[in-house]
Amino acid sequence: MNLLANLINGLSLGAVYAIIALGYTMVYGIAKMLNFAHGDVIMVGGYVCFCTMSYLHMPAPAGVLFAVIVCTVLGIVIEKLAYKPLRQATSLAVLITAIGVSYFLQNAALLIWKSDPKVFTSVVNIPAIRLFDGQLVISGVTVATIASSVIIMIALTIFTGKTKVGKAMRAVSEDKGAAQLMGINVNSTISVTFAIGSGLAAIAGVLLCSAYPTLMPTTGSMPGIKAFTAAVFGGIGSIPGAMLGGLLLGVIEIFAKAYISTQLSDAIVFAVLIIVLLIKPTGLLGKAIHEKV
Repeated sequence: MNLLANLINGLSLGAVYAIIALGYTMVYGIAKMLNFAHGDVIMVGGYVCFCTMSYLHMPAPAGVLFAVIVCTVLGIVIEKLAYKPLRQATSLAVLITAIGVSYFLQNAALLIWKSDPKVFTSVVNIPAIRLFDGQLVISGVTVATIASSVIIMIALTIFTGKTKVGKAMRAVSEDKGAAQLMGINVNSTISVTFAIGSGLAAIAGVLLCSAYPTLMPTTGSMPGIKAFTAAVFGGIGSIPGAMLGGLLLGVIEIFAKAYISTQLSDAIVFAVLIIVLLIKPTGLLGKAIHEKV
């Protein structure tokens, strides 16, 4: 029974990683840049939802919606101010800028909300599911998290494959120059990608804080790093890969904590990533890209 409980907890944690990883993989897949400020957008989403419910006394759905709107706008602003001027810059310049944006968001959160932890009230009111005469209890947050990640992955897959904007994203991902010659607005397409990724970060932040109800300016840092690891694990640029990588990473982490060591669990997670990349450098579902030079 403990094995099954740990598996469910791993899937729940992995589902949060998967939602965050979907934001990473979309931005990298289309804009070919690593947005390391993504983890801090998660933190902003948690704080916005917290303030909406605690200070404005609005219901949980309104808090989630407001968090998504604020983070979506924040993602667009970050892209316009920090990343758009670096379209032709080197990858190192973009990476340094992303780290700078990350520190800016963390310190802004410290100034606004201070460093003392906030107790987050769960936005999920789904009753727990009890199985095997109550020996196995699946919390409502777990059910909501896993269901949300599956729905988001399916919606993104349909969006990128069937809609006009989604097809434009795929075209920009393949070749920005050719896409522009075909009449696609590359800048707008990249902005939409950042908006979607940041909106997903808000949802992930709310679910993360619902499961682990302590909110601080550094809340999104470690989950953001692990979600990036999950995106690479599954094959960065692949939506199903981000989902698979997130779920597997969550299960590995929980099993490592339960059966090996809580102190070594993070090291084990990254060690598994290294082994996978040594065997398959593109990740589990990633595809090798051959470029002519």
